[in-house]
Amino acid sequence: MNRIETRMKTLEERNEKAFITYITAGLPNYEKTKEIIKTSMEAGCDVIELGIPFSDPVADGPVIQDASFRAINNGATLAKTFEMMKEIRAEGVEQAILFMMYYNHVYHLGVENFVKACIESGVDGLIIPDLPFEEQDELKNELSKYDNAPILIQLVAPVSKQRIPMILENARGFVYCVSQMGVTGNGANFHKEIREYLENVKAVSKIPVMMGFGIRTYEDVESLVDTIDGAIVGSHFIKLLDESAYDCKVSADYIREFKSKLND
Repeated sequence: MNRIETRMKTLEERNEKAFITYITAGLPNYEKTKEIIKTSMEAGCDVIELGIPFSDPVADGPVIQDASFRAINNGATLAKTFEMMKEIRAEGVEQAILFMMYYNHVYHLGVENFVKACIESGVDGLIIPDLPFEEQDELKNELSKYDNAPILIQLVAPVSKQRIPMILENARGFVYCVSQMGVTGNGANFHKEIREYLENVKAVSKIPVMMGFGIRTYEDVESLVDTIDGAIVGSHFIKLLDESAYDCKVSADYIREFKSKLND
């Protein structure tokens, strides 16, 4: 098991829900990114979803699009993010960190080189929203060559329906349940049949079921907490960091409160 799977197993044994936050790599700079990762983990964040800045983040709304734009203008790159990961691992950070990214980065670097770079820098998982299930074989085959390679996290959406068993058959880590149609950051405008959808995923999933897209506070998921194994907060967390001028105490307090309510 890698760090994500180990963490999920620990939470299952404790009968606890997981909490995951998204941050943009290199925003406002890489030193601050490292600080946010460390303080978030100390505050109880179970997995960090580290967004790799990209010029055309098709699954993301205005908040994360803007964060990517600013990070790129500040000089953020995939290569620099790999270097930051090496640094943070050398500094003793052992918590689970995954990359949320787009396939253009993988394609540009080359699948073999990309996987090796992930292993060398201690990346635990990958979320690639523009890589359809039917086109994952090349990347999966390369990942399967190494015991310490990151795991590919699968996403499902309300429209997945009959495809869900197929997508989740050999899935690892956790399943990312997209809670609404469209892009990130639209607020808690969840799909009208959100409970039925989540229950259907839960019924066939052998791994934890995480809910993301549009979540801001615990109250947004309170009525569904009996159906999910955890929550993912992205755009709202980016806003929180921006509005507090990247005050790690503010973000840590938010994580502690959300995680505490999630497991009350």
